[in-house]
Amino acid sequence: MKNYLYILFIIAIISCKSDSESYVPYQNTAYILAIPQIFADKLPNPVIPNSNPFTVEGVALGKKLFYDPILSGDGTQSCASCHKQVDGFTDDVQFSVGIDNIEGNRNSMPLFNMAWNLNEKFFWDGRSIGLESQALDPVTNVVEMHNTWQNAIHDLKNSSVYQDLFNKAFPEQTAMDTNITKELVAKAIAQFERTIISANSKFDKYLNGEVNLTVDELEGFNIFNDERGDCFHCHGTGNSNPLWTDNIFRNNGLDAIFTDIGLEEVTGDPNDRGKFKTPSLRNLVFTAPYMHDGRFTTLDEVINHYSEGVINSSTIDTQMLFVAQGGTQMSTLEKAQLKAFLLTLTDNEFITNPDFQE
Repeated sequence: MKNYLYILFIIAIISCKSDSESYVPYQNTAYILAIPQIFADKLPNPVIPNSNPFTVEGVALGKKLFYDPILSGDGTQSCASCHKQVDGFTDDVQFSVGIDNIEGNRNSMPLFNMAWNLNEKFFWDGRSIGLESQALDPVTNVVEMHNTWQNAIHDLKNSSVYQDLFNKAFPEQTAMDTNITKELVAKAIAQFERTIISANSKFDKYLNGEVNLTVDELEGFNIFNDERGDCFHCHGTGNSNPLWTDNIFRNNGLDAIFTDIGLEEVTGDPNDRGKFKTPSLRNLVFTAPYMHDGRFTTLDEVINHYSEGVINSSTIDTQMLFVAQGGTQMSTLEKAQLKAFLLTLTDNEFITNPDFQE
């Protein structure tokens, strides 16, 4: 009897060893990011962490997670609920509403060209370093999805669809039997978010020699790039920086007293009070309302602010050259021409691109 049990034990060991040695992980496919020529010519390489390489399966999983409300506490809200493609991957209301019908206190930031945010500081106040970190925050935010990662992972593991998708996106995890974790959720969403690129506006086509600008649009570009508009210090000239933002945190003269202290909340430095990330000027047609708190509902209001509404304070950005006179004091014609130029930064194909759709 003892010999019989011993033989069974040896057979079991051999069988397990054979299964382990014969296991071949799923071979996923490298995803080649389509970098617009204007970006390739004028910008550094996109930020793609070695710890999260692009794969076709990872991007597909990230897109599914981006649109799936399964990550929220009551299964009603997804990332796309507050970042709608039709709105340039932002929201069309001043403050987005979470699953408990509670408003946030900042306007939802548009999501595009994030792979070229070289300082990797995300959100209006830069509190998350890296897209992977950024993707973790909304799930547990009590105002937004109001969930726990333990519950979210439990729901994902109970889905046979997601088990298979994670196995294919991150096959090395399958062998360790830890194929769904919050870190892998964040990696997948970050992969998808890095593919959301906008670089096909009228102005892009103008730089490529495909179209001409009108007289007013050209003069608006000139106003943008000289002291009449004084826009280029923070948003670049367009010729050298097609992102239309420097991704730096600045106090742009909205208030003298701050109820939202912005970057200071992260750094603890009073010199950062009232500083918020400079947003891109691309797709302004779709991304209203404007500023970190959505206080301006129209582009005309934004232009009026920089023309005659700038308010001084102790942390006002040094690039706000005309703060002493309340702004650049543009004429009515100059405002109209500046607006005409800004509208050339609209990428109409971006909001219907099927690669970004659910």
